Amino acid sequence: MSASSMSNWNRRSVLRAAMGLAAAGGLAACGGNNGRGGGSGSGANLVQYFHAYGENGVEAAVKKYAKAYKGANVSTQWITGSNFEQKLFAALLTDNAPDVFEFHPQIQLVKSGQVADLTDIISPVKSDFNQADITSHTVDGKIYGVRMIDDPQFFFYRPSMFEKAKVQVPTTLEELIEATKALTTSKVKGAYLGNDITPVQSPLIWSAGADTLTPDNKPAFNTDAVAAGLKQMRGLFTSGNLLLGAPTDWWDPSAFTQGLTAIQWCGMWAMPAMQQALGDDIGIFPFPKIGAAGKQSVINGGWSMFVNAKGKNVEAAKEYVKWLWIDQKQYQEDFATSYGFHIPPRTSLAESATKLKTGLPAEGVKLFNQFGHFDNIGWTQAMISSINDVIANSIRKDDDPKAQLAAAEKKVDAELKKLFG
Repeated sequence: MSASSMSNWNRRSVLRAAMGLAAAGGLAACGGNNGRGGGSGSGANLVQYFHAYGENGVEAAVKKYAKAYKGANVSTQWITGSNFEQKLFAALLTDNAPDVFEFHPQIQLVKSGQVADLTDIISPVKSDFNQADITSHTVDGKIYGVRMIDDPQFFFYRPSMFEKAKVQVPTTLEELIEATKALTTSKVKGAYLGNDITPVQSPLIWSAGADTLTPDNKPAFNTDAVAAGLKQMRGLFTSGNLLLGAPTDWWDPSAFTQGLTAIQWCGMWAMPAMQQALGDDIGIFPFPKIGAAGKQSVINGGWSMFVNAKGKNVEAAKEYVKWLWIDQKQYQEDFATSYGFHIPPRTSLAESATKLKTGLPAEGVKLFNQFGHFDNIGWTQAMISSINDVIANSIRKDDDPKAQLAAAEKKVDAELKKLFG
């Protein structure tokens, strides 16, 4: 689900900003609705933090779920603006910290004791979750956080424009670059990858046959194939065939629906809005392969619910999270499919969700299952930020990709030593 004002944040994967909990200390706690509406129970007062989803109806739905809960009075802080993560981290350091908050699995939240162990509430239904989601939330055998939605991202394209330009769906980066050239006209750019190109940074690594980290937490992205991919992307950036400086960023489908581009990198959440604007003139394909050893890839973003382990009502907060995100399957399906399209992380729900069974959403599920890559809990904000720098310096500027990857590897290595010794 997109947030209409989070233009420079890759909200659906891990945070980009290299900002740790301690660094957020100087920021004020976030304002918002502190009203204690919530349920009619006489139990604890709980506050939950959500970022402002862009799709109509999500805020009302979240508040409706909270009101239906009788075990506590649950109020919702709906955080608008482009810096949800900064506001969240700042608030976590104050007396006004939320009891429950949505975020992505991040190992520093576990190591700092910020998030509660939820193994006991998840274990009874663990087998009904996508096991890759369980893995991405597990540290030393304990599960931190309940996945709420899985959000695959891919390239969306206009079949009518492809047909007119006699372009086939690209399966390699070379083909993608050639397609953007053939599709570019005086009014339409060939492709849009976001205003700063960073949304595709992880798929670029995976599609080149590399990875962010090895299974034993060593840097795995500094390869010749990734460097070659960066060089090709630099050529695309300077070609004049990319849409640059669009009015809305990659997570919003406006550039695509308004006909500014023939291809846009975006998420499955935007499908309903795209279909409303363009009908059946929409197709999708994964990030194409790079080099001989490469493989097409799909990034799985998404959001998870965490309990603040340093809050005043940890047990009450865990009960609420269990009630909403484990027991109330009708609310979970509503959240995943009634506003934007998302894949429920519960296998039983993913299989029964009617809206995902046919057409474009079914194709999205298929690509997700075939090519999907999930969060790596060890891949932190600072590490993401170091790859942001690689993208900025080797694609948007013209620095040597190998040198940039080597510099990033040094930074990531230092972070890994801090976290894992």
